[in-house]
Amino acid sequence: MDLLVPFLVLAVAPGLFWLWYFYHRDTYEPEPLSWIAIVYLLGMTITIPVAFIEGTIALLVGDFLIAIAVAPVVEEYAKYLVVRSTVYQSVEFNEPMDGIVYSTAVGLGFATLENIIYVFTSLATSPEFALQTGVIRALLSVPGHALFSSMWGYALGQAKFMAPSARPAIIVGGLIAAMISHSIFNLLLFSDIGVAVLVLVFFPFIWWVVLRHIKKALAQSPFNHNPRP
Repeated sequence: MDLLVPFLVLAVAPGLFWLWYFYHRDTYEPEPLSWIAIVYLLGMTITIPVAFIEGTIALLVGDFLIAIAVAPVVEEYAKYLVVRSTVYQSVEFNEPMDGIVYSTAVGLGFATLENIIYVFTSLATSPEFALQTGVIRALLSVPGHALFSSMWGYALGQAKFMAPSARPAIIVGGLIAAMISHSIFNLLLFSDIGVAVLVLVFFPFIWWVVLRHIKKALAQSPFNHNPRP
């Protein structure tokens, strides 16, 4: 019982930290915290039906296929549906950067509940294992969910301000990029060499892509003459 609070903090803090990080990348017109909280909590909520879907499919296929083929598709599409069916329809979604902000919020909500499950499952083995799990996931898996989701989020932010006929192609492209990136991430976790490639090559590359997306989205903002105080 004495370990409950510190390990809960270990599980929750990374998601909140990365949420703060991506929220503050929107330097021109920060989004309402109410919408950020709603999307974040919805991201936590969809973890449950997603786990049910993946668990059901796991009865038919092995863990490897779940990791590289099923989870990336189901999870990214579920997160996309949250943003697409809620804040995307709102007047608050009024600049390209908003797609990145809200997609990372839903991704981090999803990652937070997933992190709680992983950390406390590991705690059943030992506190040391739970600590190791929490630290590794704080550096890789939790921000990974935000980075992958930001790819379709960037596309959604671009599509919002395009002609309706051009929107489906760019959104589908963003979803495919997110799913493929997520799949490669999971694949690399299956071997020691893969983990090294993940840490030294793949993850830095994904960060580079996302930071470029952020820079481009901010440059397109109609509010870029009025930076955040």
